[in-house]
Amino acid sequence: MTTKTNCTDERMTWPYRPDQNSALQIDPVVITHDGYYECLVTTPDGNFHYGYHLQVVVVPEMTLFQNKTRTAVCKAVAGKPAAQISWTPEGDCVLEHNYWDNGTVTVQSTCHWAESNVSVVSCSVSHETGNWNRSIELRQGVRTLPVSLLLIIRYVISSLFLVILVVMGIICFQRRAQK
Repeated sequence: MTTKTNCTDERMTWPYRPDQNSALQIDPVVITHDGYYECLVTTPDGNFHYGYHLQVVVVPEMTLFQNKTRTAVCKAVAGKPAAQISWTPEGDCVLEHNYWDNGTVTVQSTCHWAESNVSVVSCSVSHETGNWNRSIELRQGVRTLPVSLLLIIRYVISSLFLVILVVMGIICFQRRAQK
């Protein structure tokens, strides 16, 4: 029979008697629960000390996209601990780590392949929670229109629409005036 327990955190519970089963239960576990937990149990048979180091891991979200000619970006977003990123075939890569306040890390690898014989590249993300692979076909000419050009096109189309409406209004007005 347990006569006294002294645990360091009120979130800890013992599913069974702590002097007979030392399983620690924290429910629900959240990312901020990282740390060392200990419990001292006093029974007629003696004192029992249990200590646990808890490291919460978070699965990263993987993304892969092409952002400019022959350049791809692979991200492992908000993982804990930080994920590892590798490429097949290897390219000219830049690796960045963004550390978030909650302890997670976003890892981004931006790679460029100058050789035109490389048409498909694969990104691999390795993490304590699993491994993921994605592939992408490198397009030769990913071109986007500048915002200023898009605005000009929008204004021209809007102006043409307005002119058509005015002309249609005039035609309708003239037809009614003739009747």
